[in-house]
Amino acid sequence: MPQTPEEESLGSLVAQASSQISDLVRSEIELAKAEFRFDAKRVGTAGGLFAAAAFMAHLCLILASFTIAFVLAQWLPNWLAFLIVTVFYLVVAGLLVFIGVRRLKGLAGMKRTARSIKGLKEIATPEDETLPAVRPDREPVTRDGS
Repeated sequence: MPQTPEEESLGSLVAQASSQISDLVRSEIELAKAEFRFDAKRVGTAGGLFAAAAFMAHLCLILASFTIAFVLAQWLPNWLAFLIVTVFYLVVAGLLVFIGVRRLKGLAGMKRTARSIKGLKEIATPEDETLPAVRPDREPVTRDGS
């Protein structure tokens, strides 16, 4: 016959609480993993954009800059024609980097996990009036034993 909450032993209550806390911790870990996977995909996409920008800038500088510079050199001095082409490709590469940076700024940063853990902390910590008074002649012991 099941016991009522008043009849349950302390050991049984502690076992239930331990089980529920364990389930809660596992759920929080799964939430953190899911958020991390989502953010990792966005970082991968932004990294791909950076790589594409570098590759495109490299190919454009090698293949097209000579052609364009020689066309411009028909009206301008050679050095000025090549300078104009170089500046143009630097602007294009900068634009691609700007787009990649904007993609990185949209990351969520595991906000839901942080909010959930903060809520758990508020639930788990007792109110100020229920805390035992710390005696001024004794200092708390830290993890390193000092």
